[in-house]
Amino acid sequence: MAARILITADAVGGVWQYATDLACALAPLGFAPTVAVLGPEPNAAQRAPVEAAGIPILETGLPLDWLCDGPVPVREAGEALAKLVREQGFDLVHCNMPTLAASGAFGVPVVAVAHGCLATWWDAANGTKLPPDYRWQRTLTEQGFRAASRVVAPTAAFAAVIQRTYGLADLPLAVHNGRRPLCVGEGAPTDCVFTAGRLWDQVKQTRLLDRVATRLPVPFHAAGALVGPHGEQVPADHLQPLGLLSEAELAEWLVQRPIFVSAARFEPFGLAVLEAAAAGCPLVLADLPTFRELWDGAAVFVAPQDEGGFVAAIEAVRADPARRLALGEAAQARAGRYTPAAVARDMAALYRDLLDPAATLTRSAAA
Repeated sequence: MAARILITADAVGGVWQYATDLACALAPLGFAPTVAVLGPEPNAAQRAPVEAAGIPILETGLPLDWLCDGPVPVREAGEALAKLVREQGFDLVHCNMPTLAASGAFGVPVVAVAHGCLATWWDAANGTKLPPDYRWQRTLTEQGFRAASRVVAPTAAFAAVIQRTYGLADLPLAVHNGRRPLCVGEGAPTDCVFTAGRLWDQVKQTRLLDRVATRLPVPFHAAGALVGPHGEQVPADHLQPLGLLSEAELAEWLVQRPIFVSAARFEPFGLAVLEAAAAGCPLVLADLPTFRELWDGAAVFVAPQDEGGFVAAIEAVRADPARRLALGEAAQARAGRYTPAAVARDMAALYRDLLDPAATLTRSAAA
């Protein structure tokens, strides 16, 4: 009988893509996944591919931790989810919001996946500790990590940050994220520059990219929201903002193989980079440990605060068509490593170990 896996997700950010891609890729491996939605309901376009794959979607009505003002509703959400798991007989829980695991009341193995957290983001954004009003989030996240059977991070670099920040005895397991490539056709490269993501997020350094745009002779397009969920805003006086794009609209931009730029100074993985790389876009990236881990040898790296360095790197790629083509091909080849099937393979191995510890001990003894 297939093990029943409950995978938490939200329909607001990249976790939806991660969770649903994983669920679809797990089914052929002998698991019976269900996607449990917290926060706003997914729209029809988000639901369609999941339902077409026969994956149940469970709308819980429970809140997202980052939209709560205090710990009580988050604790209550974790307890409600644990009750649901017990009542419906799930065998394992995959929490993409680790605070849910803080209650420790699930009674089955729990995998907590750290896609990011407020404490590490705040440190990268401000270089200081969390203000008192937000420390409950750090506390619940740490409790969730300690209560989980296993903690997973999307890169080894971020796993080290998580271990250091929360003082965990064990290094989280690094399982690189994956993404189904967009339906990008064939097209001639267009002489332009492109970025995508949460533009309002200060760690993405949209202000720096805006200054870079003033120094380029070609358009620099930016896809994503300029206003955050808590009212954060960033001006884009020289970038050419495109707003939020659908998957089809994003594919139309990426088919032009623009030079893709990310100046982020904090990035646990970087799904937008993977989407661009899979489409064959040459990459110019901030020199972060996570980007080095994923794209070393397949991208041009620039110190995150080096505005002139980004201008020079972009111009050097523009000026050399053969290098531009080679960079795009290298990025596309590297992106082939980061697929939902690869994520599912690694997560399935982890699930099996947690569901059958005796088998793990047998393999360890034989090694």
